[in-house]
Amino acid sequence: MPAENSKKIREFAELQETLYSYRIDPGLQLYVLPKAGYENKYAAFSTNFGSIDNHFQVDGSGETVKLPEGVAHFLEHKLFEDERGNVFDRFAAYGASSNAFTTFTHTTYLFSTTDHFSECLELLLDFVQEPYFTDDSVSKEQGIIAQEIRMYEDNPGWRVFFDLLQSLYRNHPVREDIAGTVESISRITPDLLYRCYRRFYHPGNMALFVVGDLDPDEIWRQVEANLARRNYQESGEIIRLYPEEPEAVTRPRISREMVVSEPLFNLGFKDPAVTGFNGDALLRRESAAEILLDIIFGPSEPLFNELYEDALIDDRFDAGYTAELSYGYALIGGTTRDPERLYERIMSAVEGAKQNGLSSEAFERHRRDRLGRFMRRFNSLEFVAHNYLAYRFRGTDLFNYPAVLQQIGLAEIEALLEEILNPARHAVSIIHPAAQEE
Repeated sequence: MPAENSKKIREFAELQETLYSYRIDPGLQLYVLPKAGYENKYAAFSTNFGSIDNHFQVDGSGETVKLPEGVAHFLEHKLFEDERGNVFDRFAAYGASSNAFTTFTHTTYLFSTTDHFSECLELLLDFVQEPYFTDDSVSKEQGIIAQEIRMYEDNPGWRVFFDLLQSLYRNHPVREDIAGTVESISRITPDLLYRCYRRFYHPGNMALFVVGDLDPDEIWRQVEANLARRNYQESGEIIRLYPEEPEAVTRPRISREMVVSEPLFNLGFKDPAVTGFNGDALLRRESAAEILLDIIFGPSEPLFNELYEDALIDDRFDAGYTAELSYGYALIGGTTRDPERLYERIMSAVEGAKQNGLSSEAFERHRRDRLGRFMRRFNSLEFVAHNYLAYRFRGTDLFNYPAVLQQIGLAEIEALLEEILNPARHAVSIIHPAAQEE
């Protein structure tokens, strides 16, 4: 027998927020964050299915499935078209803005509106749960997405990033473009889309986040009624299968020429240890790594200002860390007139931090700054909705961030200098300006 529908209310005094969560049979998690006085209202409906989930087994079935690259992204596109036409037009008729996006790990459908929220929510629930695929529509979409793939292949920012991932990773599917390749999407059929849809778009593999000046129980009743009429059955657990990935990078360096005014530079450090973390432990590693990168590369630190004064970077230079259940990496980069000098200065700064240690003052300053930025971003409905669902699929809770941040100490940050910023596991990707024809 399925578990009964349930409701929980959680108070977060530090954030001055109250989150309502509901479990709706057969397993959908609904989250509602009331925001009194906000004119805008926002909803995000996500499935735990991204571009890296192309090899899996369904518990109890004995069936192992290997998908061509790009299926998750293809499904995202196709769900916006049904027998009645384009779903975007129906949202626009209510004065709402709608969109969707696919990442390496999940797919999200969303809308934003000031009026007709109930109608828009019903539309969101309906079109995501009512797939419609035909041979003709899939063939047409293959042509559209093939053009999109070629467009991104010609995008220097996209290319420098995926060149880096393909240098860091030998086997893991994070190295593949989210949209797939022209060849891989040519193998997608309506039958394949329906099979993947039934596995990954079951409510037990999905979550819905609603935020705005709304009544949580009214949202609950509406979503519950919508799901009740669909006669869902229980679904087996999806067991994601990833290839064995070596600790070493595939290649230390790649460069190519494209039409750019100045070189683009990405430096990445592979973090194989991240696969041993989940839940709050993963959130903690991510948070500690971000503070570490702030201390060395942040705009308020000497290195950034020195590089800026030497015209090696501009204000778009950035350093960040990505932590997922099956992969993790640090990425540092931007536009530079001299990639080789920038590389040498960055590696020298990392080695200097290891030899000299990190400043406790800088650590405390950046930890406070991270907390302050997090609190301010709660004014963004989009930030809360998208990040809450992304963190939930990683087994943790966005609202735990302040507590986790307070638990991190300087010694933990310093340990990550060796663990994450390890020169033996780094790669460089550079886009040089193409030579001008005479």
